[in-house]
Amino acid sequence: MFILARDHADVLATKLCQRLIDRNIIETTSVDSIRESLETQFRTLHLQEEFDLQMKLAPVRTLVQDPNIVSLYLTQYIVEDLINNPAIQDIFGEDIDIYRAVDSVTKALRPK
Repeated sequence: MFILARDHADVLATKLCQRLIDRNIIETTSVDSIRESLETQFRTLHLQEEFDLQMKLAPVRTLVQDPNIVSLYLTQYIVEDLINNPAIQDIFGEDIDIYRAVDSVTKALRPK
């Protein structure tokens, strides 16, 4: 899944950024800045050390019963890191709302 995310980072980042805006999850002054931040996450996800990945996922690990690891990671990234991006005015919704928006895009990465 991580390699697929890397290989399709530009398309996934564009779709995810638009989905977050459409669902009123994020309010931003620069869509391009947010898209680039998300694209970087998709491109570098496969480089994460196992320990760092587990630490990032710990707060949201029990959010859903059968989680998509990419969706969990990006949910936590949005809540914890993207909020500090100067182009972000605000992030709305609970973790589960953010996860659902993210997963609606990244579910295509899941093996069938």
